[in-house]
Amino acid sequence: MIQDGETISVIVPTYNAEKTIDDTLLSVRQQTYQDLDIIIVDDGSTDGTGEKCLAHARADSRIRIVSQANGGVAAARNRGIAEARGNFVAPIDADDLWSPTKIARQVRVLRNSGPDVVLVYNWSAYIDDDGAIIKTGEQPGFFGDVGLMLSYGNFVGNGSTALMLKSAVEAVGGYDSSLRARKAQGCEDWSLFLRLADIGHFALIADFLTGYRQPLNAMSRDIAQMLKSDEIVRAELLARHPEYANQIKWGRRYYLEWMFRRELTDGNWSEAHSLFWELVRRDDSRSLSVWRAAKLSRLMALRVSRKSHSGGPPFLPSISP
Repeated sequence: MIQDGETISVIVPTYNAEKTIDDTLLSVRQQTYQDLDIIIVDDGSTDGTGEKCLAHARADSRIRIVSQANGGVAAARNRGIAEARGNFVAPIDADDLWSPTKIARQVRVLRNSGPDVVLVYNWSAYIDDDGAIIKTGEQPGFFGDVGLMLSYGNFVGNGSTALMLKSAVEAVGGYDSSLRARKAQGCEDWSLFLRLADIGHFALIADFLTGYRQPLNAMSRDIAQMLKSDEIVRAELLARHPEYANQIKWGRRYYLEWMFRRELTDGNWSEAHSLFWELVRRDDSRSLSVWRAAKLSRLMALRVSRKSHSGGPPFLPSISP
C-alpha cells in the first residue's frame, strides 16, 4: 500500500544524452503528481549533458544530480535507487518520455492494491527523434502473479514504465550490473522484473503512458549483445525455476522471431539472414515445419525498406486522464 503524500523517487540514468535529456526531464517535471524526488545519475557523460542537467536542477528544487565514472545503465540505476528518499522508485531512461499523468495514475493504482503489489507498469508507444508517435506498442494484460508469463519474455516492455517498491528492489539485489562485464548488457530490466515476480505481484495500467525511443545506435539494436544477455537471463531463470523450462525455451524462439522481423522491416538484410538461420538451427525437429519455413522465407523475400512516417502527434498518448 502507498500512503497519501508519498514521495516518489524518479531515477534518471544518463550518459551523453544532450540531444534528448531536456525533453525527458521536462516530461518528469511536468507530472501532475508533484511529490517527486528526482535523481539524475550522470554516468560519466563527456558531452553537454551535465550542463543541461544543471540548468534543470537550478529551475526545479526537486532535482538532485549524482555524478560517477561510467559504469553502465544498471550501475547508474542502482546508484539512483541507493540515493532515493522515497519508498517507491520510478526509473526513466534519458531518451524516453512520460505522459503527464503517468505517476499519478500509478499511485492511484497502488492506493487500491494490496500489500503484495511490488510493481505497477503501463503500456508504451514508440516515438521518433522528435517525440512523435511512430506506433503504439504491445498491449499485455498480465497482472497479479505474473512469474510464469514473464518467463516467456519482458512484457513490461522497457526500463521506463515501472513504478516499484524500493525495499523489494533492494531485497532482490537491484539491477544486475554484472551483465556489462560479461558483454551482455540489455536485459537488466527483465532480469530485475523476474526476480521481483518471485516475491510479489504486478499491477497494470492498460494505457500508453510511456514514450519509448529506439534509435539505431541504442543498446537494444546490438543483436549479438542482446541475444547473449537474453540467453544469460534465461539460464539464470531456469536455475531458479526448472518448472518454467518449456516457457523459457519457447520464449527464446519468440524473441528470435521478433528480432528477425524487426531487422527485416528495417532493411538490415545481413542481420535478418543470420537470425533466420539461427531460428532454423534451434528448431527441435532439426528442420522447420513446412508452414513456418514458408512463412519466414516469404518474409525474407519481401522487398521492404526502412519504415517511414510523416510525423505523428507529439507524445500525448494517454487514452484517459
